[in-house]
Amino acid sequence: MDKLGNILIVDDENMVTKTLSMLLGLEGFSNVAAFNSPFEALDYLKENEVDLIISDFIMPQMNGIDFLENAKKLQKDTSTILLTGYADKENAIRAINEIGIFKYIEKPWDNNNLIINIKNALTQTRLKKELDKKIEELEIVNKKLENYSKDLEETVQKRTLELMQANTKLNAVITNCADGIILFNQDMKITELNNAALYLFGQSKKELISKNLFELVVSEKKQFCSTDLKSKTNIFLRNYYLINYKKDAKIPVEISIAPVNDEKNNFYVAVIRDCTYQKETERLRDDFIATLTHDLRTPLLATISGLEFVLDKSLGEVTDKQNNLFEAMKKSSEDMLGLVNALLEVYRYEAGKTYLCKTKFDILRLADECIEELQSLAKKAEIKLEITKNEQEIFVNADKNEIRRVMVNLIGNAIKHSQNSSNVKINIEKNDKDLKVDVIDDGIGLSSEDCAKLFNRFSQGTNQKRSSSTGLGLYLSRQIIEAHSGKIYVESELNKGSKFTFELKNAINDCKVIL
Repeated sequence: MDKLGNILIVDDENMVTKTLSMLLGLEGFSNVAAFNSPFEALDYLKENEVDLIISDFIMPQMNGIDFLENAKKLQKDTSTILLTGYADKENAIRAINEIGIFKYIEKPWDNNNLIINIKNALTQTRLKKELDKKIEELEIVNKKLENYSKDLEETVQKRTLELMQANTKLNAVITNCADGIILFNQDMKITELNNAALYLFGQSKKELISKNLFELVVSEKKQFCSTDLKSKTNIFLRNYYLINYKKDAKIPVEISIAPVNDEKNNFYVAVIRDCTYQKETERLRDDFIATLTHDLRTPLLATISGLEFVLDKSLGEVTDKQNNLFEAMKKSSEDMLGLVNALLEVYRYEAGKTYLCKTKFDILRLADECIEELQSLAKKAEIKLEITKNEQEIFVNADKNEIRRVMVNLIGNAIKHSQNSSNVKINIEKNDKDLKVDVIDDGIGLSSEDCAKLFNRFSQGTNQKRSSSTGLGLYLSRQIIEAHSGKIYVESELNKGSKFTFELKNAINDCKVIL
């Protein structure tokens, strides 16, 4: 039990206050204040905190009940003990009920009993103060919690409103989007779609839900399947057709597919765009180019033939000045014919109207033929052409004329862009079933920016202006190699030359062809 705490003793008899003070001091209570006047005691309570008040009941200036009632108003948590005579026992009980005194003790008191009650009263005061402190802390926490709850509620309401507005906008975008938007699962079953998709398919939502998307969207080449979804990356599909059973029509479309991952299931979103107008525009453009290039070839060939008649003096003698002029005209016409032919070949590849005629041939012999064809150009620039190889014969299965076109283009470019008296190396390697051909020059090289766009249409090395060519040679070479399911690329640095490489996978044919 407690021995710590401030104790106030009030009794009009000086002997009683001294006796109690001495008793408490002997028991180890060090903070004891004693007063013979209740008014002085009340003044003390105004300035000092007290844990226990021991008051006499009968005092001339103020009775004990009134004193303790006033004391409670000053310090509500303080425990109180009332000392009373036997005759005042009834009043003491009333004080317990009215003002809540802790204990009344009859005079004369038993010291042991008094000390026990004092300790219990101090314990009660301590517990009441701790309880009040906890209640105060709890009220503060409750207040903070109320404020937090209020702020949280306002935040939730605000975020809910924002989400509702965002969801409304998103629904409006999806619903009114011109492109078809479709959600489907890993089994490629349709789970949701917008109005544009319903219009494209020409069916109701009820009819389309749970159907396999790629039974409704098909390709004339490789059909998309569920295993293609495992890449977990965005997928873009071209040359697909959407089947509209209502109109009995196949609509050309482009499809963008992206995975959408949640905690439960993986699903995908497909954006389908109707390419009918685009395809028609491309067809008209390609037909125009094909017609234009085809119609240009006839007058150009006629011009070249006529100039050849003049130059070989079939039509009579010509002067040196006339000869030089006609030579220049012929060269210009031949360059123009080369451009027209290149445009026509590009059109054929892009339109899918060129079919590879694959045969088995020795790529090393073909390389020798290409070098022989370009030897005059190399000699003029004093450039040496070298072939390195890891086999004596390398037979491949490919379109010989198209591969010849690629090799002549790469070797010709290397000669044009090499410095005089340098070397151009053609390295041909057989690696199991794969073929790799490198054409290496010591020319001006290319920047990384130029390398990235070199195989595009009409690219000429741009920044360094590598030549005044049409810019179609490398683009056409890429089309040819990709038609063989191969790849073509360049490695280059400025002022350090370039290495052009094309690779053909599974092109090696070990069976020799006897010519």
